[in-house]
Amino acid sequence: MDNMNRFYSPDLSKDPNDPFARDNNGVLARRSYWLDMTDNSIILVMTQGIGANLTNDEKRAHLLDINRLSLVDQICTVEILPPEQKN
Repeated sequence: MDNMNRFYSPDLSKDPNDPFARDNNGVLARRSYWLDMTDNSIILVMTQGIGANLTNDEKRAHLLDINRLSLVDQICTVEILPPEQKN
């Protein structure tokens, strides 16, 4: 799967200025919005703000795109699976 398919695709009919909006080529439209943020601000936005509901794959792809992959451990939640039941 390529990165284009892993990026979150917001409903631009509801908010055409969504910070996650991308053009037809997959280029982040509001790149400066993200690049102007501090690491702490990005962590908050992605865990408690507009990025909180994104999947880990979408978050990881976005962080890679804005050159903040170093924040992935602080942003992406670890999904813990229950132990398998032995029958």
